[in-house]
Amino acid sequence: MGATADSTTATVELSYRSTGPATAPTVVLLGSLGSDRSMWDPQVAALTADHEVVAVDLRGHGRSPIGTGDPTIADLAGDVLALLDRLGRDAVHLVGLSLGGAVAQWIAAHAPARVRTLTLLCTAAKFGTTQSWLDRAAAVRADGTGSIADAVVGRWFTAGLAERDPGLIARSRAMVEATTDEGYAACCGALAQFDSRPDLARITAPTLVIAGAQDPATTPDDMRRLADSIANSVLHVLDPAAHLASVEQAGPVTALLTGHIAGQGERTAAFDQGMRVRRAVLGDAHVDRAVAGTTDFTAPFQDFITRTAWGDVWSRPGLDQHTRRLLTLAVLTAVGNTHELDMHIRAALRAGVAPDELAEVFLHTAVYAGVPNSNLAFGLGKAALAEGLLADGAPTGDAAPEPTDAPPAGSSSAEETSRP
Repeated sequence: MGATADSTTATVELSYRSTGPATAPTVVLLGSLGSDRSMWDPQVAALTADHEVVAVDLRGHGRSPIGTGDPTIADLAGDVLALLDRLGRDAVHLVGLSLGGAVAQWIAAHAPARVRTLTLLCTAAKFGTTQSWLDRAAAVRADGTGSIADAVVGRWFTAGLAERDPGLIARSRAMVEATTDEGYAACCGALAQFDSRPDLARITAPTLVIAGAQDPATTPDDMRRLADSIANSVLHVLDPAAHLASVEQAGPVTALLTGHIAGQGERTAAFDQGMRVRRAVLGDAHVDRAVAGTTDFTAPFQDFITRTAWGDVWSRPGLDQHTRRLLTLAVLTAVGNTHELDMHIRAALRAGVAPDELAEVFLHTAVYAGVPNSNLAFGLGKAALAEGLLADGAPTGDAAPEPTDAPPAGSSSAEETSRP
């Protein structure tokens, strides 16, 4: 996917560290302004046993290059999507804190198919005022990140933790100072323009929202407004915790994150099973077209139909797949659902269902559901057979009865649409 439609600068190849089994569910961690991927070390250590964990340095942070121009949050999101493309990861569990949370919001709203679950920590839909970010960018360009390091770290941790662990404060200050001046300033500019409030209703991924009770940068009220605007979200406020709650409350954050991801494991398994059955019944070509035609608007329905119709009902052991095919054909004939009926007739013929069996289904349906609808079904079947839609070696059977009326114009093209 790479660069997004809203990109204003070229995509940057991000630095990252991947740990854990490559075959396990992938968790992607996006960090705070002024941090590098080491801020996620507590979570990486705990998640690696059962997940592939990809900790990312955002543009201009850690070991990632700065890029050129004035990036937007959409540009930073494009960098992350390009990384996922390079890694061959279609959908991931996405976790973002602060700046990383802004990037994660953008991806979840604009590329929902790439996000299995979303976790937002100490972030906001709108960060402060535009001018405050422009002022901070100007200060860093003039005097360097070292000039603001103490103030930044002062917002990252509560006073109590800072007093108990001066080593943590020193390491965190060094992390901020190590961030390039232009990388930090450019991301300030991106945050100055960021406002996801109009797009939060587009987020469909199950979402965990975590706030720090003492966070002065993104307050619990900011996080509550975020959670209230995202469907299927849950808010947790951790106390004590300031802006880097993932460090100050590493244990609770990791437990919440692990539970959130695990809670979606059953949903993911149903989707994967549904996709296998869907391909077996309808064929790879049809499913590939449907997936390729998925939009932000239709993605929730594609997820729903794959998990429920195919991953649940079609996967139940009480009836074999062949019997379910015939039942589906009978029901679609009875209700006169032309497009779905045409699609399932063609899929059945390609899978080796004999034309004689189709004829018996349509005859039986004529008796109990009416001749006109069965007449339509015979017409659709005849058109499919005329196109040679038979599995190799499948018996042709006797010729289907001649329908008294032709199928509606255009009905045979239903297979080309993004039907489920």
